[in-house]
Amino acid sequence: MEILVLGGSGQVGTELQALAWPAGVRVHAPDRAQLDITDATAVAAALDARAYAAVINPAAYTAVDTAEREVAEAWRLNALAPAILAAETRRRNIPLVHVSTDYVFDGTGADFYEPDAPVNPTSVYGASKAAGEMAVRTAHPRHAILRTAWVVSPHRGNFVKTMLRLANERDRLTVVDDQHGCPTSAADLAAALATVALRLAQDDAAPTGTFHFVNDGATTWCGFARAIVEGAGRRGGRTVPVEGIPTHAYPTPARRPANSRLSTASLTQAYGIAPRPWSAALDDILDRLVGPAHGTQGFMR
Repeated sequence: MEILVLGGSGQVGTELQALAWPAGVRVHAPDRAQLDITDATAVAAALDARAYAAVINPAAYTAVDTAEREVAEAWRLNALAPAILAAETRRRNIPLVHVSTDYVFDGTGADFYEPDAPVNPTSVYGASKAAGEMAVRTAHPRHAILRTAWVVSPHRGNFVKTMLRLANERDRLTVVDDQHGCPTSAADLAAALATVALRLAQDDAAPTGTFHFVNDGATTWCGFARAIVEGAGRRGGRTVPVEGIPTHAYPTPARRPANSRLSTASLTQAYGIAPRPWSAALDDILDRLVGPAHGTQGFMR
């Protein structure tokens, strides 16, 4: 079974390639230089090169603030590319699993967002991702869209790595404490994407539509930062105080949702995927970036 993964050099793409796939499954993950997913002719040729059983697309323009000035590029990667992928996979009856974001919501909701909640993006990034969702939804009936949020891993640039770096450079950190969300391990998201893709590839009656995947539980960016710094401290890293500040004290070009909490209940019901707590996922990442915690078997100082 051949699986095509786009965005192979990103956090999720890297974890998809590292995943322990079932025997007989081969993953192909061309980089941007090898396959321009905004080029319909190139996408068609790539899909005709092998008999792909499913396509997974975590590729995206994710520079949220830069997108406010690079509008066309954000829309090209986040809206045009999914439209091309959806059209070309539908022509070949290949199921498409597409990754989207909490930024499609405006963040004013008081509870965890369900997948069928109305979208109302307030940034270029969010609007372009919402358009990409619509393209997939309308062009290809055999699709699954997985929205996610606050993705972290040992790879590339992300919040965990930034906090670890800043904790080594500064004596105190100030982090926004009025934006709420669900941290997500790229490895756990990759495993969920693989489960959905394999089911769609093997079962014509597999559930389709829009779902959410995040790790279980919620916190604020400040709460997340404190957990990172404290977790690093348990592993011999440097600890510093983390002070909470309001959003208005840290202005950014793109507006962030105040509430990014996503409900995963429908994904659990449809695919049996039950996300583990984000704190456990964070421990795994810190083990790889910093080292085992004090008291862990085999730890040596």
